[in-house]
Amino acid sequence: MAKPLLKVLKLVIPAGKAVPAPPLGPILSQARVNIKEFCDKFNEATRQMGNVKVRVELKVYQDGSYDMIIKTPPTSELIKQKLKINKGSGVPNLNKVGTLTMADVEEIAKQKLPDLNTKDLEAAKRIVMGTARQMGVNIKE
Repeated sequence: MAKPLLKVLKLVIPAGKAVPAPPLGPILSQARVNIKEFCDKFNEATRQMGNVKVRVELKVYQDGSYDMIIKTPPTSELIKQKLKINKGSGVPNLNKVGTLTMADVEEIAKQKLPDLNTKDLEAAKRIVMGTARQMGVNIKE
């Protein structure tokens, strides 16, 4: 018999840097998750990912146990990391913050493919290009 699900948490946490302090601590505490255990497991699982934010889906059960699903970083994070910028443009149609090559787009699309709602690489590349345009990033053919 399946355990009764209490709640599903969707979090974005820097890889290898989960700490019990706010804002993470109170969120986990309200869901009755062992904060130290979660931080240790998450940090161990994501330490090698580098300096990037990672999406985590946490299915918390009524007995306090949980299932942790670590997803790929958000597309915008991967683009910022590739271009070595801190943030996208506030006015993306006027101010451009960088340029991605099609090879960069394909590399990001391949990394994101497991978490996207498509299995087609061309569709994944279009999703990445759309995010890049929204951030004020040019795409070089």
